[in-house]
Amino acid sequence: MALDIKLNNRTATVEIISQQGNILEIKVDEKTYKIDLMHTADGTFSIIENGHSYDIELIATDHPKRYTAHTLYNMFDLEIVDAESQYLLNRGASGIGNSENSISSPMPGKVVKIMVSEGDNIKEGDTAIIISAMKMESEYKSPKDGVVKKIHIKEGDTIEGNQVLIELE
Repeated sequence: MALDIKLNNRTATVEIISQQGNILEIKVDEKTYKIDLMHTADGTFSIIENGHSYDIELIATDHPKRYTAHTLYNMFDLEIVDAESQYLLNRGASGIGNSENSISSPMPGKVVKIMVSEGDNIKEGDTAIIISAMKMESEYKSPKDGVVKKIHIKEGDTIEGNQVLIELE
């Protein structure tokens, strides 16, 4: 599945052609790259392409699917424009309302640990759930202060991309 990724004012179509462990063959617009991608313990991504090493730290913003990307010398605004985002954009909606009241994973994976229970108070930025996807564990945090209204999954469940996992109020 191809995604459009907007980096500052440039948009590129990115598609994973194949993957074996950390080695990915990706297509960016019409050019193909073979990369070694690793998610490091401190939250950065280490990318090796054609003998060159790049470290990128992605920092989530207030908006879903938007990040600030930090490299050694630069900082970029990055937005993932998938089918759902494009649909909402075309309809004139931002999509922010939906994700302000829920936590979902952008990709399929497996629920490793649920850190909250229904009825719990949760603060913005608190880890609510840990998901394993593509051999990496990711912590999903609350987008706002609130109360856990409904948990739609349990530990060990396999989830789909963009599936609502936890509802907040």
